[in-house]
Amino acid sequence: MRVVVAEDLALLRDGLIRLLEAHGFEVVAAVGSGPELSQALAEQRPDVAVVDVRLPPTHTDEGLRAALAARAEMPGLPVLVLSQYVERLYARELLADGRGGIGYLLKDRVSDVGEFVEAVRRVAGGGTALDPTVVAKLLDNRERVLPLDRLTAREREVLGHMAQGRSNAAIGTALFITEKAVAKHTNNIFAKLDLQSSEDDNRRVLAVLAYLDA
Repeated sequence: MRVVVAEDLALLRDGLIRLLEAHGFEVVAAVGSGPELSQALAEQRPDVAVVDVRLPPTHTDEGLRAALAARAEMPGLPVLVLSQYVERLYARELLADGRGGIGYLLKDRVSDVGEFVEAVRRVAGGGTALDPTVVAKLLDNRERVLPLDRLTAREREVLGHMAQGRSNAAIGTALFITEKAVAKHTNNIFAKLDLQSSEDDNRRVLAVLAYLDA
């Protein structure tokens, strides 16, 4: 699996390269700035990009902007964004096109190697991987109103785990309920958020978008 890494801190960038290569990934480019990231993505067209939000030259959202521009040129390009802090706007913007293959993790998650590697693989496979802290902050935003207010407390819990990219079986294990019960809650969520069945739409991603855009 081919990966492009973008991180301006050389020590962390080298650590990411070693970690990914140790787990069978091929790091085809490792860069430290927004312009270099744009060039690497265009040239390499990787299976997944692991990108720091803040890169030179602006040290604001240069990494995110480069990733979003690349996704516009290469629709569906899997991108896993790393950030030092929870920034709602960046999470929302990353999810805004409604397609899978996206992730948003806090940098301290990298220390949990198994969780980080799983997130990279999940995003590369077209899934989502949102940091639990990010999900909690988004779900606790009391300014957001309908249609989220239609959900029960349990359905909101299920949605939170869904946003982290977990399967129904994994959600059931985390919440100590059966997989059948999770499926029922998931269908209720889709119904309450007016997400109609479709062969093309990833309704799990759209469910996450529903509360980000509420």
